[in-house]
Amino acid sequence: MVSPVLLVYVRFNSSHGFPVELEQGASVAELKETVGRLQGVQPDRLRVIFAGRELCNESTLQGPCCWDDVLLPNRIHGVCQSQDCDGTVAEFYLKCAAHPTCDNDTSAALDLIMPNTRRVPCIACTDIMTPVLVFQCAERHVICLECFHMYCVTRLNERQFIQEPLVGYSLPCAAGCPDSLIKEVHHFRVLGDEQYERYQRYAAEECVLQMGGVLCPAPGCGAGLLPVDDGRRVCCELGNGLGCGFVFCRDCKAEYHEGPCRQRTHTATGSGYIVDEEAALRARWEQASQETIAETTRPCPKCQVPVEKNGGCMHMVCPRPQCKYEWCWLCRVEWNRECMGNHWFG
Repeated sequence: MVSPVLLVYVRFNSSHGFPVELEQGASVAELKETVGRLQGVQPDRLRVIFAGRELCNESTLQGPCCWDDVLLPNRIHGVCQSQDCDGTVAEFYLKCAAHPTCDNDTSAALDLIMPNTRRVPCIACTDIMTPVLVFQCAERHVICLECFHMYCVTRLNERQFIQEPLVGYSLPCAAGCPDSLIKEVHHFRVLGDEQYERYQRYAAEECVLQMGGVLCPAPGCGAGLLPVDDGRRVCCELGNGLGCGFVFCRDCKAEYHEGPCRQRTHTATGSGYIVDEEAALRARWEQASQETIAETTRPCPKCQVPVEKNGGCMHMVCPRPQCKYEWCWLCRVEWNRECMGNHWFG
């Protein structure tokens, strides 16, 4: 078995330098011996300095050979040169070289985005583009970044992202392949600032709902709340400028009341769909007026997710996979026989 070769470029303070080949995991002492033999210098007279620090003889020289060495933990080992530290495992952080670096900088590797050196056509538009995103499915489907952007925004509009406990708010392969969720959610940063901010908000809301929380139904608020008990009375606490102070019923999302929940109408509760800044950024509505949005979009009575009505009957089904609440567009209550008989089709 042949050991992987590590190429180390050695530079002397006299400015001349040359490459040295060593085996992966070779020590600094071995580097000194090799350089001393090539240059006719006693190894104990050499000092190896890297990034402003002298490396001790016991330190090992090991570099990444593949993406797994960079992305997976406990792949690269060595001896930390920081004072009073005995760490032996290295971590890698990548960043754009065009920006200055500071000690607090951290970056995520977008390893699914790569040059299309194999000239594979995009699964959506069929054009050969570069760079592309390669999904983590068994087929490794390829999608160009423009179509990936459209795919993400469309799914975001429909709230069809998947909340996975270990991954977060993510999407599978555009072809619907199993076990293909994008595990590094920073890939959605390519959507741009406005859409990524929207993505983060939806992800937070979905997380709150899955934790058993509720969203404040007050117009212009939408704060995520985690009530301490199962009581019907929920208060959107004012504090640190986050809440609005609205007190509402957990069951019907109307202003809090004693007794059973009443059937609500648009005028009685004032809970009609209110267009806020975030909703105006939705891709399909960028050229539409607020009046058109308010007319064609209403919140699901159960989870408050905005639902668009584009023709058809009054029988609505919440598009959120975890909800699927069936309700009447006119009455805004659970779909029932009375709605079916009186105004199924308007």
